[in-house]
Amino acid sequence: MRTLEHFDQENRPMPLRLSIDRFEGDLAVLVDDRGRQINFPFDLLPKGVRAGEVLTFAVERDTEATRQLQAETKAVQAELKKRDPGGDLKL
Repeated sequence: MRTLEHFDQENRPMPLRLSIDRFEGDLAVLVDDRGRQINFPFDLLPKGVRAGEVLTFAVERDTEATRQLQAETKAVQAELKKRDPGGDLKL
């Protein structure tokens, strides 16, 4: 869910600051300013980070990558439908 304080009036992302609360196995438990926890893969964090450090994130939509993925998915589905038109199962 998107919160308004992380986007400006033109819907551009603003920095989201998360602190590293602790590590649990291969996950880092990050905490936002409201106390909400996010489990994040440790290997995707900068090398050498430690509990107590603050990280800054910006999350943006990638509409071009979304369009490309949708096109690729439709192509795969069309190819599968050619091989198996379905209809052999009755529900």
